[in-house]
Amino acid sequence: MSENSASFKARLKNNAAEVEACLVGILSDWTQPDEIARPAPLLAAMRHGVLNGGKRLRPFLVMESAALLGGDPQVALRIGAALECVHSYSLVHDDLPAMDDDDLRRGQPTVHIAHGEANAILAGDSLLTLAFDIIAAPETNLSDRQKTELVLALARASGIGGMAGGQALDLAAESSAPDEAAIVTLQAMKTGALIRFACEAGAIIAGSRSEERKLMRIYGEKIGLAFQLADDLLDLTADAATMGKATGKDAARGKGTLVSLRGKDWTEIQLARLVQEAAALLEPFGDRADILNETARFVADRSH
Repeated sequence: MSENSASFKARLKNNAAEVEACLVGILSDWTQPDEIARPAPLLAAMRHGVLNGGKRLRPFLVMESAALLGGDPQVALRIGAALECVHSYSLVHDDLPAMDDDDLRRGQPTVHIAHGEANAILAGDSLLTLAFDIIAAPETNLSDRQKTELVLALARASGIGGMAGGQALDLAAESSAPDEAAIVTLQAMKTGALIRFACEAGAIIAGSRSEERKLMRIYGEKIGLAFQLADDLLDLTADAATMGKATGKDAARGKGTLVSLRGKDWTEIQLARLVQEAAALLEPFGDRADILNETARFVADRSH
């Protein structure tokens, strides 16, 4: 293992622990100003949905992008936690019987299996709302303009023109197979939009110039596509025990993916190309970008 790779893995693990601790604090029993009560069953379902491990890749991207550009690490931690709430809400809702109907997530029962469908729906609703609470809260030490920019960017990435819209396209793909261009659009919305936001958020937190913000946004788009390609490849080649969730479901439902259209060899070539393009974008930062370069390689080469 190279020194950079070892450093990356250590930072990924440490940052995940920081995010977990931050979320534990945010999801405490204690009510916040203007909250009336925190119903125990709902809180338990929310905790199940967001405190269930995982690599915390999206918060990691927020934190490392902000670090690269000189942003406040504690602010980046909170924004990363907010993003993880949005990501977790999407998983809770995607797993519901009306959506992907999954019983297993990260090797554990999904939220609706453990806490019932109604609590799962409310937990997802509450996690989504909580994300914007975290950004706007006084504990997040940013200017009002930066908070507004983050709220707008996250809303656009997670709503009708982003992740939620992508899930709608994904459901429609079960009855009408999309062509290659439509698959690219679907995946850029469902998966890529939040990863793009994670990288752009680092620049917003750091108060970076528009050129740097655009660069980080494009970097996020590159690794977002790599993430989805690697995920589709794993769906074909990995087993459920390795992935911690059901595999092969896209093929079973007749959903087209770039991997199924173009094949394994093409996908691996594309992954290598995306890693190179991501590295080229970060060249102006020199050695300071080593962690984000390792992140791109990790996204493309991951085994689960």
